[in-house]
Amino acid sequence: MRLFSWVPLHRDPIKRNFFTWSRLPTLAFFCAILLLGRTIVHLSSDDEAEHFMKKVFKLGVTSSTQTAEFTTCKNQSKPSECVSLPSGIIRSTTNLELQHLWKSPYPRKGKVNIEPLKTLLAMAVGIKQKEVVNQIVKKFSSTIDSTVMLFHYDGFSSEWRDLEWIDKALHVSVANQTKWWFAKRFLHPDIVAEYDYIFLWDEDIEVHHFNPKFYLSIVRREGLQISQPGLDFGQSEVHHRITVRSRKGDVHRRIYASTRSLKCDENSTGPPCTGWVEMMVPVFSKAAWRCTWHLIQNDLVFAWGLDYKLGYCAQGDRTQNVGIIDSEYIVHKGIPSLGGSDMNKTNFGIPLDNSLSNASTLKTKASGLPCYDSRTQVRLRSYAELRLFEERWRKAASADACWRDPYP
Repeated sequence: MRLFSWVPLHRDPIKRNFFTWSRLPTLAFFCAILLLGRTIVHLSSDDEAEHFMKKVFKLGVTSSTQTAEFTTCKNQSKPSECVSLPSGIIRSTTNLELQHLWKSPYPRKGKVNIEPLKTLLAMAVGIKQKEVVNQIVKKFSSTIDSTVMLFHYDGFSSEWRDLEWIDKALHVSVANQTKWWFAKRFLHPDIVAEYDYIFLWDEDIEVHHFNPKFYLSIVRREGLQISQPGLDFGQSEVHHRITVRSRKGDVHRRIYASTRSLKCDENSTGPPCTGWVEMMVPVFSKAAWRCTWHLIQNDLVFAWGLDYKLGYCAQGDRTQNVGIIDSEYIVHKGIPSLGGSDMNKTNFGIPLDNSLSNASTLKTKASGLPCYDSRTQVRLRSYAELRLFEERWRKAASADACWRDPYP
């Protein structure tokens, strides 16, 4: 005996999507209950049958609700340690903004203003460069909304108290540590998540021809994820030719050269010809910094070799997303600190020899001295870090079966 047959309830194709395959289990459930209900109706009074059907309907609604809740909850991205907390109370990121102790924590009501770009200027500084740092901070403070964080590598921090902006800056003081040591420990991506751009600069920089506001407008227009201001060729210590300011246009992304030690043309796809900035004045987008922070090694504090891998953090094509801003340029004074950079100083823009072979030459020359001076020891460690970083990269690349090198 045929109890029923399938009849399309909606001939309108727009309404037909109500009965999708995802609803078949629910329909089957109700059909089974209805058949069971008919049997009970024959065996029980009308009141009992009605009561039973109400309970069945309630059960079906509850089941559908629980299924929806399960799907929603499954899609929540909570840390495993925070499953006992409601989602709305969880704050996974923070910032470096100072808070008033006496003002109301409630946000002001009224017109909602468009948030300006938020930037972080983080510098490793020593007391000897106090006035140079002062000029840099004043230039940033007068042009853009910028948080300032100073890493005092010489242990002197109270000696900066006479500067007008000092109470608005954050200070971390640890003796004899590098900019990259500080950055790895105090600039975690979740801490600086609110900042659109991070300026991670050395202290020996003159900014007479640099405007942070104009600089960022060019960076955004050009879509740069990693950048640096160009170097004034006549007054700067230059390590690599690509960092020298071009007098044509606002930005350049590559250089052209044909010498015995350097070949760069339109077919070049990597450092130091294109997709490359130096480590003294890099500027990172939020996304690029999150990647770069993970690339920084905890124990390799001079970060030698990191510059050649920064292009992997460019959030796309490094030949397009990494560049040098020419119209907003700086002077790199090249003042030695924590071992200094004058031991390998360049002349007339000839690139430094940072190869590992130069490490053995340096060690041979230094071995004739009664004892290594501190700068020699620092430079030798830098070469050792470069070798170790390259070894780690090679091992990681070969061990990760899921990784595909975008720049083979």
